[in-house]
Amino acid sequence: MDVDASISARRTCETHDWRIGENGGMQVVADRPVIGIFGAGKVGTALARLLVASGYDVLMSGSPRQTALDLLIAVVAPGARVATPAELVAESDVVIVAVPFGKAGTVPWIDFGGRIVVDAMNYWPPVDGHIAEIDADERTTSEINAARSPLARVVKSLNHLGYHEMEDDSMDAGSPLRRALAVVGDDAGARAVIARVIDDIGFDAVDGGPLANGRALEPGHPAFGRELSAGELEAMLAPAAHLAA
Repeated sequence: MDVDASISARRTCETHDWRIGENGGMQVVADRPVIGIFGAGKVGTALARLLVASGYDVLMSGSPRQTALDLLIAVVAPGARVATPAELVAESDVVIVAVPFGKAGTVPWIDFGGRIVVDAMNYWPPVDGHIAEIDADERTTSEINAARSPLARVVKSLNHLGYHEMEDDSMDAGSPLRRALAVVGDDAGARAVIARVIDDIGFDAVDGGPLANGRALEPGHPAFGRELSAGELEAMLAPAAHLAA
């Protein structure tokens, strides 16, 4: 390799994130990654509208029980593309899981190796019922989900605001009332990719550190459902980081 090619390759490594390809090799994640969303409910479609409006290529996969999914997406999330679960995994750089928590086991976690996976779910007993194994587990719900796919780069985000707030609260960068969203995960590169996505869709991203810090984002905990600035959210995550250490 000549000097110019070597410099170009090094710059590519420095400015892009990477994922594990199907053959085990490393593949570059583009500056604007393809995003796949599992879940075509209110959360998934609200996210799809924001992402499409921000210039992202978005794929969606819904429940097998959802009839006429193509028509639904064309109406409520125009610009997004319907895909089978296998197609979504194969074509996406980032996968957002936005199904009801009780349906998390229906998602093909084992196929997510090398992908950045956003856990946007919430364990909510009034909706999901009490799940004994979850209640007894000391890990955060995202740590539990991450264990389903050890090679996935799991982050917790997009779960601590309501679907009805996603579009209403989206603001341009620099807006004084811009709402902050946290990104937590054990992979710093994955956190950085999702932080860029969050900024693109109209929110200030706060790096919340490791996945264990996601406790603060869960229902019943400090940051859940609250409209916070970046500084306010950082302050709430600091105690969580201390407790997780």
